[in-house]
Amino acid sequence: MKIKVVPVYILFSILALASCGKIETLPPEPRIDYTSFTVFDTTDLLGNEIKEGKLKFYFEDGDGDLGLDVPEENVESDTINLFVNLFRVNNGQISPAPVNDPFKPTGFRIPYMERTGQNKILKGDISVIFFYLFYTQEDTIKYDFYIKDRAGNSSNTASTSLIPVYSTGIYEE
Repeated sequence: MKIKVVPVYILFSILALASCGKIETLPPEPRIDYTSFTVFDTTDLLGNEIKEGKLKFYFEDGDGDLGLDVPEENVESDTINLFVNLFRVNNGQISPAPVNDPFKPTGFRIPYMERTGQNKILKGDISVIFFYLFYTQEDTIKYDFYIKDRAGNSSNTASTSLIPVYSTGIYEE
């Protein structure tokens, strides 16, 4: 009975070819998907009971240019790349919140991200915290949001489900 020995270099060549997969490609424009919004009770720095909201969403960016550098002094540059629009529910109708609405956010800054290597795709989850100092049982809101990458490409617009701020819980799509 003869045993054939496969040369080691042939075995390594087969393993190397099997591990070489196609590099994933995505469009250069970012894409986002709403995951959930959680409302919970908390305490502010002064010991006051408040509500806090946590928006969670998934993102992908094909060319990996998401996030902004820390702005330097005396240099005008964008400081917001997560844009959030607030909507209120009044008598069953959803309408944009007025400019002076206390729940209205001004926008957020996603910090600089970069991948090294051949595959520049960025994927992950982002969470954003909102504080609600004053609220009533009638406060039901909704957010529309989108992101921009460093090249100025805007993502799709995602929307939260309806959020009754007064009620603690997880609101998912």
